[in-house]
Amino acid sequence: KMAAPSAAGSGPAPLLRVVAECGRSKARAGELLLPHGPVPCPVFMPVGTRGTAKGITAAQLAALGCRLCLGNTYHLGTRPGPELMQRAGGLHGFMDWPHNLLTPSFCSPASSSCSSPSSFPPPQPSSCSSSSPSYPHILPPPPTSHPLFFLTSFLLFTPPSTFHSPFSSFLYLPILHLPLSPLPSPTPGGGSLIPLASPEMTQRPVPGFAIGGLSGGEDKDSFWRMVKLSTELLPRDRPRYLMGVGYPTDLVVCVALGCDMFDCVYPTRTARFGSALVPWGCLQLKNKEFTKDFRPIDPDCRCPTCRRHSRAFLHALLRSETAALHHLTVHNIAYQV
Repeated sequence: KMAAPSAAGSGPAPLLRVVAECGRSKARAGELLLPHGPVPCPVFMPVGTRGTAKGITAAQLAALGCRLCLGNTYHLGTRPGPELMQRAGGLHGFMDWPHNLLTPSFCSPASSSCSSPSSFPPPQPSSCSSSSPSYPHILPPPPTSHPLFFLTSFLLFTPPSTFHSPFSSFLYLPILHLPLSPLPSPTPGGGSLIPLASPEMTQRPVPGFAIGGLSGGEDKDSFWRMVKLSTELLPRDRPRYLMGVGYPTDLVVCVALGCDMFDCVYPTRTARFGSALVPWGCLQLKNKEFTKDFRPIDPDCRCPTCRRHSRAFLHALLRSETAALHHLTVHNIAYQV
C-alpha cells in the first residue's frame, strides 16, 4: 500500500514512502526519501558519535550497504567543535561520507542554548547555532527517578541553505522532553507511563517522529508495551524512529510493532568484547572451543570477515591483535544492517 501524499500546504514534503504492509502485524516496508539517496526501511543506523563508527571506516560502512548513519551534534560541538567542522566542509566532508546523516542533539531549538541531561558535561557555548530550527521548548527532563519514556519531535528536514549548521546534516533531531503521567496497568502488579503531550505532538507538521527513553534497562514486557502504545498514537504516513535500540530480538519485535528506524552502539561495542553476532545468538570467540574451528563466523554471511577469515584465526588474533576487533566490527555491522 502506498502512503497518501500530504495535501498542499499541510506540512513538509513526505519523507516516507510506504510500499508494503504486513497483514498480521504493524510491520511495513518503505523508503526514506532523502537528498543523498533513498534509504530502504526498516533500517538500522550505525552510530558514529564523533564522525566515525568505532572500528570501521566510512568506506567500509558504505560497502556493507549502509546509506544512513548517525553523528551527534552535542558531542561534535564539544570535540572537534563547529569551527573545525566548517573548515572540513561540514560533517559529510569531515568524515568523507557521501550518504545520508542523522544528527540528534540535546539542543533546545527555540533558543541558542542547550538543555542536556544533568549527567552530561556542559557543552561548548558555540555547539548550538542560534539559527537552529524553531520549535517550542516544552519542559525540562522528567525526574531521574522515573523511566524516561517520551515522544520527541523528529527529523526537521531542511536544506543547508535554510539550516546554517557547521554539521550540515540533512536530518536534524531536536530532543524535546515531555511530561509523563502514570497509567493504570492492564496486568496486575505492573505499571506504565504515557506522555501527556502526545496528542499535541502527533498533530505537528513534522516529517516524522521518534520514540525515546526506552532500552534503558527496563524489562522487555514494559519496553515492548510502550513501543506498541507509542506506534498506535503516531501517524501511519510518517517514519517512526526508535532511538537507541539495537539488540537483534528487539529489532524484530519492534519492526512488527510498527517502527521503521533504529540505532545503537551494540554491534560495535560487543565486537570490542570479542563477540560475534549470529542468527542463533553470539559467539564469544575468546573461548577455547574456537581454537581449531576453521569455519567462518556464519557460513551464510557474505561479509568480508566471513568470506576471508575463520573463527580460529579470529580467536588467535583476539589474544594479541586489535585487528581482530576490526574484523568483528565489520561482521557485526553487516549482520545488523
